[in-house]
Amino acid sequence: MADDLNLSTLRPAQARKDRKRVGRGLGSGKGRYSGRGIKGQKSRSGSAKMPAGFEGGQMPIDMRAPKLRGNTSADAMPIGPFRTYSHPVNLRDLDRVFADGDTVDLETMVEKGLLKNTKTDVKVLGTGELTKKLSVTAHSFSASAREKIEGAGGTVTALKEPKVRKPKRARVKPAAGEGEEAPAEAPVEAEAPTEAEAD
Repeated sequence: MADDLNLSTLRPAQARKDRKRVGRGLGSGKGRYSGRGIKGQKSRSGSAKMPAGFEGGQMPIDMRAPKLRGNTSADAMPIGPFRTYSHPVNLRDLDRVFADGDTVDLETMVEKGLLKNTKTDVKVLGTGELTKKLSVTAHSFSASAREKIEGAGGTVTALKEPKVRKPKRARVKPAAGEGEEAPAEAPVEAEAPTEAEAD
């Protein structure tokens, strides 16, 4: 049986090992270059704190690789307002977790487990059938989702105004013969006089 634990029997679970004292003279065994070798990057202070992807000063691979163009690329800086994300929520999920006559907004979707938080925009999509009358509030709605919610007797409230797309202007091609200049007539050259006229 082991002795009772007291102050006189305390000892470390693992034998202590003295740290290596470098740079304390040639007689210490780790003097002169202190185990770092002669010159070079690894002999300098801070050599073990290189940033991720550092390749010794040459161009790193993430800068050598080609990038996608445009402000929607993951490598484009600044990212800008175009990299947006809307969390999709389908009507079949609303029909499954909500009761008839409920008010559906971002907070209630989080409570029901349809969303993790209210930080991202929510777009309601029309996948599935809706058999309950719901008052739904979200950032945006698809056309089919809006139609099905209102068809079931519910109401739709969009937190963001839908984007109105400008119609493209159709180029009008000129009709044949319109807008084309008539080719200039070639000047008529004077005919040389005949021998009878010359007499």
